[in-house]
Amino acid sequence: MKSKEAIAALLALGQKTRLDAYRLLIEQGSEGLPVTEISIRLGVNISTISRHLGHLERTRMLHSWRIERQIIYAVEDNGIQNLIDFLTENCCRANPVTCKWVDHSSEN
Repeated sequence: MKSKEAIAALLALGQKTRLDAYRLLIEQGSEGLPVTEISIRLGVNISTISRHLGHLERTRMLHSWRIERQIIYAVEDNGIQNLIDFLTENCCRANPVTCKWVDHSSEN
């Protein structure tokens, strides 16, 4: 991930409806939810939520597919992980052993 992509993702998640939608979809895993269900659960009309979901998809935080007449959205497999990796890339460079953001599980 590059700075420009990270900024776009952070800006996308910095809006309440988009953040709520992302948090709802991350609970669903790879199965995702239809736009109509997301609209109902968040109490946002379909045209508004569709616009927000499209914004998240353009920033590669979500992806979508069609099943008959329904559009399903789900979180992008590596979207949030790529953002976290970018943000913590230089974390604790002076002492990575004590950094709580670095995964040390593969070191043993």
